[in-house]
Amino acid sequence: MADSPEIQKLAMIGCGSMGGGMALLFAEHGITVSLNDPSEETMDQLLATAKKDGLQDRMQKRSSYDDLCRSLGSPKVFVFSLPHGTVGDKVVDGLHTYLAEGDIIIDASNENWQNTQRRQGKLIPQGVYYIGMGVSGGYQAARRGPSMCPGGEEKALNIVMPLLRKVAAKDSQGNPCVCKVGTGGSGHYVKMIHNGIEHGMMSALAEAWQIMNLGLRMTYDDIATEFDRWNKKGELRGTFLVDIGADICRQKDEQGRHVLSVVEDKVVQDVDGSEGTGIWSQLEAVRLHVPAPSLTTAHFIRLASAFRNERKQVKEAFGGQFAVQEWSEAAGEKKGILESLRKAVYAAFLASFVEGISIIDQADQENRWNIDYSAVVQIWRNGCIIRADYITDMLADIFGKPKTDLDLLHNERVAQELKNAFPALKEIVSKGVEHNTVVPSLSATLEFLKYSTNTILPTQFYEAQMDYFGKHMFDLKSEPAGKPVTGKHHFEWKLA
Repeated sequence: MADSPEIQKLAMIGCGSMGGGMALLFAEHGITVSLNDPSEETMDQLLATAKKDGLQDRMQKRSSYDDLCRSLGSPKVFVFSLPHGTVGDKVVDGLHTYLAEGDIIIDASNENWQNTQRRQGKLIPQGVYYIGMGVSGGYQAARRGPSMCPGGEEKALNIVMPLLRKVAAKDSQGNPCVCKVGTGGSGHYVKMIHNGIEHGMMSALAEAWQIMNLGLRMTYDDIATEFDRWNKKGELRGTFLVDIGADICRQKDEQGRHVLSVVEDKVVQDVDGSEGTGIWSQLEAVRLHVPAPSLTTAHFIRLASAFRNERKQVKEAFGGQFAVQEWSEAAGEKKGILESLRKAVYAAFLASFVEGISIIDQADQENRWNIDYSAVVQIWRNGCIIRADYITDMLADIFGKPKTDLDLLHNERVAQELKNAFPALKEIVSKGVEHNTVVPSLSATLEFLKYSTNTILPTQFYEAQMDYFGKHMFDLKSEPAGKPVTGKHHFEWKLA
């Protein structure tokens, strides 16, 4: 808006890898940044980096909230980059006496959306705006230009958007990957589901990597070359995770060893409390009754991986492991197997998007955020972990049409894409089962497609069992499908 004040100063509260990167990014774009962090050492290291980058004149550390707030303009603008949970509440409480009507807090942390909405409500009496903004792309993108997902009051968003557009990642056409997503906690919610989608994609790609490495006995360098092929054209073109996958497979340390070869098979971020979004996204899928097996199964293998010592004990109890076997009979058909594997990974990637968007849709209906799905797709076009050019091009076309059905399994193009990939997915999962290959997300995606398209499920028997022992009632096949409500019929299977 023309009458919105231009932001020339802001406070960065939390100067770790993400906050520090964003502070440097803002300074690089002409913003005077005041730093605040409980660690003087962290701020000093950031200032040293700023000096190295020639940005020392635009950054200063402020040890007290009083000093911090005096250094800002009007309205005062704060950017949070903090651990999720109570830390944000403590900072808001500490700032309370210094806040005035019209001030803006941009929470760029991976915060829980419910905390965001609670703080928004708490600050309403002061007339202070609280924007929940998901930031994606990792610490490298935080420094060079991340994908950003802000949600909150329209007036506050209009004030901050010119600055955010300036520093955001840009797509291939030069358009910024930041848009107004919706009201309330929608920004943090969409970022939370972004991370759930990310986990589904990461698991599927990791499963493909192990198939190539242990099943097909491919070297890391050969796998990198295959990932390059996937990333250049076809359904996986321009996919961030595939792109960095090639880099990971090639990277060597000072001894000439592949770095990947010494990395332990443990993902601990869900267990150690440093990552909350993966857990929350799974809880939301269950709470909102959305089948999201590609996402949830990916989460379960992360959990199992974290407890490596327990896995060793289980291995001992079993007298060994179900070792991944070489796909020896595939030697003469390796090229075909790799192509099927590419299509199988694409199916899991697309299913992850389908499942994630369904969760967002249900939450949007519940909270009335008025989420702009075209904006969400634009945010995901670059600078984020789930960047996938083929998929986002397709979604942009779908959401560009009026009255889009947000259950994407109803969309003919999405359905055809998944149908085309189904034989390859089935082939890879079948071979994986035969050779003890660990394929949780790929197999979960296969089952998802099977039961989502099937009108003859084994739950017919399941429903009868529930009516037998619990008098839970059932519907009749002769009746219309109807909505998911309690049936009208009961059979007295056995007298009490």
